[in-house]
Amino acid sequence: MARKNDGSAKRVMNKGAWTAEEDRKLAEYIEIHGAKRWKTIASIAGLNRCGKSCRLRWLNYLRPNIKRGNISDDEEDLIIRLHKLLGNRWSLIAGRLPGRTDNEIKNYWNSHLSKKMSQKEKKLQTSTAQDTTTKTATATKPSHKASNDCADTNFDVNEFFDFSAEGSYGLEWVNKFLELDENTTGYQEKVSSIV
Repeated sequence: MARKNDGSAKRVMNKGAWTAEEDRKLAEYIEIHGAKRWKTIASIAGLNRCGKSCRLRWLNYLRPNIKRGNISDDEEDLIIRLHKLLGNRWSLIAGRLPGRTDNEIKNYWNSHLSKKMSQKEKKLQTSTAQDTTTKTATATKPSHKASNDCADTNFDVNEFFDFSAEGSYGLEWVNKFLELDENTTGYQEKVSSIV
């Protein structure tokens, strides 16, 4: 059922930056009564704010156990590793960093670390692209893949069957062949076990 409008105007809430007086009132009330029932805290404490605003102000700025200051290099490294593992689950990441809030970590990631990570990826991509172009430019013999696309082993066919070298009685090429054969039979066993 819909609420009936009794004609009274809604109470206008403060928006924008919190004042020092509002911070003091909220901190005093929570110290006495505890951090619960945020909607009632806002009205009883004499704040002209909504409950959500009071909750966020307390959790992200006014709690006494919040760690202030710059994020250290160790914390930054941990944030990067946890983000790779957990993704954008900021509250889980913040749980591993005592005194840091999920909002602070999210803001730090979006303003600093994501840019660093994208720059590192670009450098890595350009360096690997340069490495592959220099390798292909210096290669004189063509490289062929095995006829079986499943084998990830690259080898040079001309080198594989090169009998022109002195000491053609050496059996190094046989060892290469056996290694290649072991890789393909292992794959065939995996495929047959699945089917």
